[in-house]
Amino acid sequence: MSDLHFKTITELAAMLAAGETTSVSITHAVIERTAAVDAQVKAFLSSDPEDALAQAEASDERRALGRAIGSLDGIPIGIKDTLAVKDQHLRCASKMLENYVSPFDATCITKLREAGAIIWGRLNMDEFAMGSSTENSAFQTTCNPWNLETIPGGSSGGSAAAMSAGEAIATLGTDTGGSIRQPAALCGVVGMKPTYGLISRYGLVAFASSLDQVGPFARTVEDAALLMEAMLGKDPLDSTSIAPEGETNYAAALKVKKGPWKLGVPQEFFGEGIDPEVKVNIEKAIDWYKEQGCEIVDISLPHSELAVPVYYIVATAEASSNLARFDGVRYGHRSEEAKDALTLFTKSRGEGFGDEVKRRIILGTYVLSSGYYDAYYLRAQKVRRRILGDFEKAFEQVDAILTPTSPTPAFNRGERANDPLAMYLSDVYTISVNLAGLPAISIPSGFTERGLPIGLQVIGKAFGEADMFAIANAFEQGHDYYKAVPAL
Repeated sequence: MSDLHFKTITELAAMLAAGETTSVSITHAVIERTAAVDAQVKAFLSSDPEDALAQAEASDERRALGRAIGSLDGIPIGIKDTLAVKDQHLRCASKMLENYVSPFDATCITKLREAGAIIWGRLNMDEFAMGSSTENSAFQTTCNPWNLETIPGGSSGGSAAAMSAGEAIATLGTDTGGSIRQPAALCGVVGMKPTYGLISRYGLVAFASSLDQVGPFARTVEDAALLMEAMLGKDPLDSTSIAPEGETNYAAALKVKKGPWKLGVPQEFFGEGIDPEVKVNIEKAIDWYKEQGCEIVDISLPHSELAVPVYYIVATAEASSNLARFDGVRYGHRSEEAKDALTLFTKSRGEGFGDEVKRRIILGTYVLSSGYYDAYYLRAQKVRRRILGDFEKAFEQVDAILTPTSPTPAFNRGERANDPLAMYLSDVYTISVNLAGLPAISIPSGFTERGLPIGLQVIGKAFGEADMFAIANAFEQGHDYYKAVPAL
């Protein structure tokens, strides 16, 4: 087997342009790698090698005619199972949508196709993106390629694991409270969440509409930048999408934005609950930036301690509303035991949804109920605005913020399955970014003594992706962690 499956988009684009390889060869390498390791990793829910190769042949034909589209032309990209791809299953890892086939492409998929990318396979996830370990999938539990006894993070665990294991050259995930960045950190790859609205949510099955964002997993910061460039833009099909502001040639900006920068470090993120190895690792990363001439500024995000409860009020309230459409009538699972309209509704939802989804629907319905709306949901929205205010105040002093991505490295499968609160705290360092609508990226920053990856999070200003990418890229270029691959 060739090592093409572990190369970056940038490397492969150069090889394709020089005639040193073909898209068919790259796609074959990815297909062979997936066949060799996915029985262990369990990242894919489904794939269609014939379709992928047909797309690759079309890419090679374009290139032979001198019509190559760009850096993504001919590159196989795996897709989280919450994004619509025409004529493919769209299950959201749930029995509720087990037999549903999408009749259209999500806007981000359309844009990738326009860039020549090969849409490759459906990747496992926590059901309806609700979870932090990919243990809530109705179909299988994905394993972390660095240690198959541990979880890959979630909810985009399949996307992170496939990226780490070389089963795709890049993948897409979605991030509602850290669901790209946390699994990226635990699997030792790059994962990025954009400014809210920068990438269209049309074709994304909604969990929490004011928080969800599509974003890339990649091997390098530059690759993530290239993927972002291809997908961003205002979409008439998504009223929450917005036109980008400022620099959007992210990959080119990496070569000119060299710093030094003023970088904030929130002390609230280094207190109780952080694993000692993670703390030491991130402190070393911060020291490295200081050695490069960056000014390190102690900042405070005082309302960050409220981010988890605020998130689980806002997110579950929106989930309760969004998932009401799955009622056994219009589409999705319909119970065969229903005897009337009421039991059709209750039994279809009871059979179709898993425990975690039910838990969040119940909580969301409760906080939206007439007696508790003001006490919980309205108050949570007010605190959410204060969380954004903390960031706005901090960004008056600094260019970006450095934090751990996850308080711990990957934990063992089943370790937190019966402790929802402990599971929810896995996202304690990422949730506030979604509540504020800001961009953030997780990059590999080292390993624990057990050989488990650790991730550094760089949080940027709204629409400040160019600077955020440059700051993350500086660390990546000063280290070789991104070159490490698991021994499967």
